[in-house]
Amino acid sequence: MKLIFLGSSFSIVWYMRHHKVVRRSYDRDQDTFRHLFLVLPCLLLALVIHEKFTFKEVMWAFSIFLEAVAILPQLVLLQRTRNIDNLTGQYVFLLGAYRSLYILNWIYRYFTEPHYVHWITWVAGLVQTALYADFFYYYFQSWKNNVKLELPA
Repeated sequence: MKLIFLGSSFSIVWYMRHHKVVRRSYDRDQDTFRHLFLVLPCLLLALVIHEKFTFKEVMWAFSIFLEAVAILPQLVLLQRTRNIDNLTGQYVFLLGAYRSLYILNWIYRYFTEPHYVHWITWVAGLVQTALYADFFYYYFQSWKNNVKLELPA
């Protein structure tokens, strides 16, 4: 499954950079999110909050924290352009739904496995799901009313 995930992720990046039709849809003027505002706080948080102070554990915590907020540039861009095609809307929805299923997995494992407590992943997962909540609301409203998905400016 990891190989499928990595392969599909790399193919998405390739399409965004090299495919003629997909590449034309990118608007550099709208994509101005400053990524350092996500990366640096996540790195500092990982240096402070981790299970053990080893390189591997700090980098693991950093990846968990960064994954929790990695959708923010996409959501900000969608909100700025207000042009959300079906494929993009469904992609973002499925990313959020996938992450929401993690919460069900954690609840199941908490009740079935002794000593299953992972505060870092739980809190980061809840933060990530909360970031998707606003998008979910507008996604379901557009689906229910059978109108084009638009996020408020």
